[in-house]
Amino acid sequence: MAPPRNVPKPGRTLLALFAILVVLAGTAFLQGSTTPKLGLDLAGGTTVTLSAKTPNGETPPAEQMDQAVKIMTQRVNGLGVSDAEVQKQGGDNIVVNVPGAGQSRVVNMIGTTAKLQFRQVFAAADGRPVTGGSPSPSPSASGGERADRGSGDRGDQDGEASPSPSASASAGAPSSSPSPSSSAAPRGRAASAALTASAPTAPTPPATASPSPSGSAEPSASPEPSGSSDATDASALYPGVRDQAVVKQFEELDCYNGDRRAPGSNDPGRQWVVACDEEVENGQVTKYILGPVRVLGENVDGAEAVPPNAQQGQPSWSVSLDFDGRGADQFGQVTTEAYGAYQQDPTSAQAQIAIVLDGQVVSAPAINQGPITGGTASIDGPPESFGQQYATDLANVLKYGALPLEFEQSSIDEVSSTLGSDQLTGGLIAGAIGLVLVVVYCMVYYRGLGLVAVSSLAVASAITYLAVVILGENMGFRLSLPHIIGLIVSIGITADSFIVYFERLRDELRAGRKLRPSVETAWKRARRTILVADAVTFLAALVLYFLAVGGVAGFAFAMGLTTLIDVIVVFFFTKPLVAVLSRTTFFGQGHPLSGVDARRLRRASGAAPGSAARPTSQEV
Repeated sequence: MAPPRNVPKPGRTLLALFAILVVLAGTAFLQGSTTPKLGLDLAGGTTVTLSAKTPNGETPPAEQMDQAVKIMTQRVNGLGVSDAEVQKQGGDNIVVNVPGAGQSRVVNMIGTTAKLQFRQVFAAADGRPVTGGSPSPSPSASGGERADRGSGDRGDQDGEASPSPSASASAGAPSSSPSPSSSAAPRGRAASAALTASAPTAPTPPATASPSPSGSAEPSASPEPSGSSDATDASALYPGVRDQAVVKQFEELDCYNGDRRAPGSNDPGRQWVVACDEEVENGQVTKYILGPVRVLGENVDGAEAVPPNAQQGQPSWSVSLDFDGRGADQFGQVTTEAYGAYQQDPTSAQAQIAIVLDGQVVSAPAINQGPITGGTASIDGPPESFGQQYATDLANVLKYGALPLEFEQSSIDEVSSTLGSDQLTGGLIAGAIGLVLVVVYCMVYYRGLGLVAVSSLAVASAITYLAVVILGENMGFRLSLPHIIGLIVSIGITADSFIVYFERLRDELRAGRKLRPSVETAWKRARRTILVADAVTFLAALVLYFLAVGGVAGFAFAMGLTTLIDVIVVFFFTKPLVAVLSRTTFFGQGHPLSGVDARRLRRASGAAPGSAARPTSQEV
């Protein structure tokens, strides 16, 4: 006789479930955390008030404030911080509540304006102001440390020579005028010429185009700036610059003092601006004269943090940018012009494209390998300053666009969790009372079968706990009071699934069937009801999660999570465990304390002893 097909193997199913539990527990242990992260109301946090700044000092439009709240909410969700609150207060303030102490980094990234601009460089020099009517020479022109911060850094780190503009510029002699050689060294976070990542390889100009070490390559016809601004010809001193006022601002600006944000540097409407480096490296800062905006941040379709790749010569984290159709065309045009300037003179400042974020130059790499027409760009920098955290935060703020307004921090405070702790204690007591009542009811009504329900609740609790711990480490999920309420409510949902199955099983026994075949028959009839009920609950939680905000959304998330866990437990634990127990003498022979005593069930239903009730048409 051929062996029967589709024979249930409950032992294997139980082993598979316990293997999943071991994997979850091992994952939580390897992450270094075995306790859930708590939300703002349970663990305290940081509260920051951001005030909008307008040029005329008036109250900003409500539409712009609402847009700012929306973008900040997207940013905080993108950072993986759960249970954060972003609320508008009054006409010009936004209050950000972030769970956990010491969240200043998160708050700073949320409130960053993130106005991104791509401008062509026309001059660069050391960040100190001009003294005695002559500009201070750029460190790159004197062969100092600036040469190590140009587009040749990646080659220097590998121990190989790089024919970059910075390398050739650093060989030139010092000059008191901001000549092209003094402005050729690209620097900033993209010190390795990140914008050339997707460019086609092009032949580099001959070495004779570089300035000679003797310094004779400095153009002798380049006029020296005089102390009188009225007598200065901007086009002669700074080729391509057509704004005398910006030349004066460039010579007087001191990037070593203040916040290094030059007036007007964050205004995309200004044709010519002066900007400083974003931060000091090796004690040196560079200032730039930048031309009109060529690409705006609103033309960036997406941004993603990219890990290091030593095989591709990428030693640090970077941020990959994807432009939309218009941005790709604009970026292709400006890189074509920059590459043309590089072909004419590898030391020309106009071979650089400055990436300006909130009025400061993040990077200014040279386009020395051809125009970039693929619609992509990259921002990177030295590993010591461009780590995973910085790249992830920068990609997050660029991904959701710039804020329509500039904000400043009016106040920052640490929030206590005293009130939340008291409420948590009360909530846990209420949950424990509810759980005890459910256990008592199952044991009294279902007797031995109630042990299956209690064990199923224990397994569901273990999976839920491990899921919350893992989500907290990987997605920033934090357990708050609404989440706990959702978890407590889910106890009833989980118990309801057990009751549906147990009642179907007992109906089969009342009809006079044996226990072991009744286990499978009852399961086939009960699982559809369980799936329909859980599907309705999950859809309700899903709709509530996307339509609600704050605590209501947290309640919906917890309810949806536990509903999925309920399906897993019923299918992989409850039913297989009942099938295993049905093979034992205690349950298989219908002990009075087993909860599956057919004679007692028929007496309780009013059927005559020894009679077998026929199933109704609805039961069939």
